[in-house]
Amino acid sequence: MVDLQTAMAAASADRQKRMKQDGAERKRRRNGADIGIEAFDPVKHVGKEKAETASMWLVLAFSAVVSLAMRYILMPATNPEKTDVLYMMPLAMIILIPSLHRAVMPEKFKEHYTKGTWFKAGFLHTFTFLALSFLLVNPPMADIVAPQVASSWSVAVDVEGELVFPDDKGKDGVIKWYADENGLQGDVWLLFGLADNVNSDGAEVTIRLSNNDGTRVINSTAGWWDTNGERVANARTLENKSAPNLLPHGELDQPFAILLGDGLAVGTHVISVEIIEQGDPWTNTRNYEWTLEVIETVA
Repeated sequence: MVDLQTAMAAASADRQKRMKQDGAERKRRRNGADIGIEAFDPVKHVGKEKAETASMWLVLAFSAVVSLAMRYILMPATNPEKTDVLYMMPLAMIILIPSLHRAVMPEKFKEHYTKGTWFKAGFLHTFTFLALSFLLVNPPMADIVAPQVASSWSVAVDVEGELVFPDDKGKDGVIKWYADENGLQGDVWLLFGLADNVNSDGAEVTIRLSNNDGTRVINSTAGWWDTNGERVANARTLENKSAPNLLPHGELDQPFAILLGDGLAVGTHVISVEIIEQGDPWTNTRNYEWTLEVIETVA
């Protein structure tokens, strides 16, 4: 029989032997040469860093040239209604990046370029082009958007020196104004302002009114806002909360006041606004169509 002390000594010796074997195995597994890890080569590493830096600058320069060509060559020759080519074609030029590297870069750099290089270069070109194109197609480099209504549009009736606005604010392009069988009595004015990121006063604005009397072009009344702007601002009272803020940007907005007529009969009156602006490099256009419905109230 084996006594307890002898058994414990044998177990301790066996455990120490196993620990030594496990330590040797872990050390063998951490040996880079045994698992195929190449030794660090500082010269090769420096060469790779230089090659990747040169690739980055080459792609940035390539993206800048592509962006400038899009803005000053392709864009003026493109129909504003078919602008997809302005982005699809420059982005498709990603396929030229590998060939460009092979044609420009020295041989000592080419050996460091892999599929990962083209992947990173493709992303760099995409985001660089998008950033530069955003700058090039907006003021002060370009103007490709026509002026738009600054805030909202409205109709006001001048009754005995007081401007009366409808309860309907025309958010959906339609103003419903309830009146008696005689319709709206007094001078009926269409009021709105235009805002632009360059100069809203450089646009040609044509307003047409269509109703049972036919269609006619109406001109804006110059100077109306100079003498009546305070009346419009003071129209927002407790009794007339629907009076809108038509010129939210102050003097930056171009105000318009169009006399629709000395009274309007019950019925539907369609107002068309056409805006044409000579932008850069295109002619910018925008159209609005609003409806004023004068509805007879039923007693």
